[in-house]
Amino acid sequence: MWGSHLEKSSARALKSLSDDLRVEIASGDLLLINNHWYVTHSGLLRVARRKRCSGINVEAVAALCDPTAGRYVCKATVYSSKTCTGFAGFGDADPSNVSFVVHGAEMRVAETRAVNRALRKAYGIGICSVEEIGAVAEPPQSSRESRKLPPQPANGNGHGSPKVRDRLCQLIRQHQLDPNLVKSYATDFCSVKALRDATRDQVETFVAHLADWAEKDRNALLCQLNSYLGQKEGAA
Repeated sequence: MWGSHLEKSSARALKSLSDDLRVEIASGDLLLINNHWYVTHSGLLRVARRKRCSGINVEAVAALCDPTAGRYVCKATVYSSKTCTGFAGFGDADPSNVSFVVHGAEMRVAETRAVNRALRKAYGIGICSVEEIGAVAEPPQSSRESRKLPPQPANGNGHGSPKVRDRLCQLIRQHQLDPNLVKSYATDFCSVKALRDATRDQVETFVAHLADWAEKDRNALLCQLNSYLGQKEGAA
């Protein structure tokens, strides 16, 4: 999937995680970001189910919450067995440390982060979860604007333009998507028989759509892409 982009240390770490926790990349349990593995919320829940987790309790820490400012702190306690006294974890969220996509949902982000930390403690998972990364909060508007695709030359369809193609390849690597399934989806999205028949504007719109969906809900995007599995050979 990653070819030369996967360092040997990351490959060894993946083998260890797969052996110890039975996590799977295909199921969305793990993500590779800057050659470091991160476990996902859904992956942690699957680990808990396999380990027969007895229960999870979550409550807001009222003294540290400020709803008017969109700041929430939650405490989660995971009970790995009926006799377990509990593994506690805290999670916080406010507009400064969450993506702009989930502004207004800080309480739910705080809950997810708290549950993730508690689950990682309960089952000895040393790698951080994706949802806990506060540093990837969306940059200010001016920075977001600079990441938009620049205008493309008017000649040609544009999907062959290096900048558009490079942006699409970057998205595929960043979010670990199957390029053949992405191609099938792009063809359907642009309503053409072959992607080479799409116009520049159609391809640019698709790339922007793919980037937005991958950031908002990667699991839903994977489900959409998997619906094209039957067309994979044809797309190749």
